[in-house]
Amino acid sequence: MHRPGRLPVTAYIALGANLGDPQAALLQSIDDLAQTPDITLVCRSSLYLTAPIESSGPDYVNAVVEISTVLTAPDLWAAMQRIESKAGRDRPYPNAPRTLDLDLLLYGTASIQSAALVVPHPRMGERAFVLVPLAEIAPLSSNEAMLAAVSNQVLTRLPI
Repeated sequence: MHRPGRLPVTAYIALGANLGDPQAALLQSIDDLAQTPDITLVCRSSLYLTAPIESSGPDYVNAVVEISTVLTAPDLWAAMQRIESKAGRDRPYPNAPRTLDLDLLLYGTASIQSAALVVPHPRMGERAFVLVPLAEIAPLSSNEAMLAAVSNQVLTRLPI
């Protein structure tokens, strides 16, 4: 819900999918985010192909977007959940293959610890498929040590 007088916050969202047409799903979800009231898409990373981590199924397509929003973090998360549902997201078990996964990585400088939402995302520093695209669009969000810690995880930039 938009709150009048709120200043815009910069947020970063990780996107991933490995079922159906994952590349199309990511591009559609980026479009959906851009069309959501009170969200402005600032930029998006390249798309990356990655092997599943703690999961199974086909390779994932991943990306990160930067947005500006006046939505509260819970309202932004709810909007992200609606976009996942629209894409047919099912949650049969933890880390199941998925048609779309949206994770709120950073919401300004906020530190949020609730039952529904933890920001910064607790596992973002463990995943090349998050850190590499995030570093592409927000170089100050990571450092060499963080990127070196995930350098053994293979990812391939897709030509789009």
